Amino acid sequence: MNYIISIDQSTSSTKALLFDEQCHVLSRTNVDHQQYYPQTGWVEHDAEEIYQNMIEAIRQLIEHETLNIEHSAAHESADTNNVPCSMLNVQCSLAITNQRETAVVWNRLTGKPISRAVVWQDTRGAELCRQLRSQGYAKRVFDKSGLLIDPNFSASGVKWLLDHIDGAREQAEKGELLMGTIDTWLIWKLTGGKVHATDYTNASRTMLFNIHTMQWDDDLLKLFDIPRSMMPEVRPCDAIYGETTCDGLFASPIPIAGVLGDSHGALVGQMCFQPGSGKVTYGTGSSVMVNIGEKPLAAPQGLVTSVGFSAFGKTYFGYEGNIYSTGATLKWMADQLGMVGHPSEMEAQATSVADNGGVYIVPAFSGLGAPWWKSDVKGAVFGLTFATTKAHILRAALESISYQIKDLIDVMSRATGGRLSEICADGGPTKNRFLMQFQADMLDTPVVCTEVDDASALGAVIMNGFARGIWESFDEVTGFRKVTQVFKPQPSPTKETLYQGWRNAVNQLIK
Repeated sequence: MNYIISIDQSTSSTKALLFDEQCHVLSRTNVDHQQYYPQTGWVEHDAEEIYQNMIEAIRQLIEHETLNIEHSAAHESADTNNVPCSMLNVQCSLAITNQRETAVVWNRLTGKPISRAVVWQDTRGAELCRQLRSQGYAKRVFDKSGLLIDPNFSASGVKWLLDHIDGAREQAEKGELLMGTIDTWLIWKLTGGKVHATDYTNASRTMLFNIHTMQWDDDLLKLFDIPRSMMPEVRPCDAIYGETTCDGLFASPIPIAGVLGDSHGALVGQMCFQPGSGKVTYGTGSSVMVNIGEKPLAAPQGLVTSVGFSAFGKTYFGYEGNIYSTGATLKWMADQLGMVGHPSEMEAQATSVADNGGVYIVPAFSGLGAPWWKSDVKGAVFGLTFATTKAHILRAALESISYQIKDLIDVMSRATGGRLSEICADGGPTKNRFLMQFQADMLDTPVVCTEVDDASALGAVIMNGFARGIWESFDEVTGFRKVTQVFKPQPSPTKETLYQGWRNAVNQLIK
């Protein structure tokens, strides 16, 4: 039996999912990690905690699946001596998909991070980004990297660490420090420091990678004052990255194969292999990405161009827009305000009222992402009256997700020559039927949900299979995508009025 363990390391937790070679999910585990907010606008993760949580998630997965295998084998075999004692008796490989842009800097000699990781939501690099834009570097960065100068991307966070952590700049100049996104850190740890590598998709989100030459760019490294010696090797998504025992969980090393950022994993997992196909990932934030083919075309205003994925010796690019707070807004409602016990309870509350009661929430907790790119804007609630109830506020929070997605889809539709025929949706919030129907209505476009909740993890599994020669073409895996529900747009006489109310709210913040 051959299994693929897919690690989905997200902003809030680390999931380990067990797939068979027909891409069926057999089991999953999840371990949350702590969020650190040491100052206003700062968001940090403990990279060591994330690694240990990954190992724990894999351990739980193995333990759980061992029981399933033992139970199944005991019923199938009269000879109990042949019952497997653990999952270590089957062949496994490891695939990785990860939160992007979050930057880790660590000492190659001690193996220890010099500080907590700077998360993609962190805005401490905002002032540096403003300075670079005012000095006229925006076009140069955009032309080379496909990105806008924004603290969302890794470069400003890495520079901040080098400039503010005692001794960091000196260590970096001596070649003692390494940097990477979370995938790089995990691979380095899994291989005992033997492999310092990332994939093209994660590299393309750092603001240091040239998407035309497909290499780290010396001009961009100089601009952010980051030594080239810190940078990882860059490989295709469908490469074999090394071997690991997962801290001794496996008696013999297993291959690490298939690595890509989570939004790109969802693009692959949703089988968006053809130019013009696109997806929306509803996670902590949301990524809207459309496959534009093998040429890194300049993105329209408000969007960026990134590597979509690389496989079979070819690289496919995508237009993308990122929203900082979608699922995070729902989690904030539950965890910080206590308005519901869990985000899953919001649908019943939202549908208990006829409309939002004139309430709009602009969830700019970490600024506004695409297409606005206003990192200094703070979140706000508009339209409160004495008639406002908790249900109105919860409904407004859900609606804010759809409005933000519409902001991006409208820009993409104009760039690609018309309304998209459908949008493939993935992520936890897709279980919210009110949200999905409201989204379809706002876009006037069908929203397609698939049976795989974890499309990013599936995308990593597909790249793992490509790397190991299990599948040799995109066509071989397209059948793995199973549509569970299609939300078709319904006539909505108030749609334009609702959306205009959202735009009015945003405009009050970005003046």
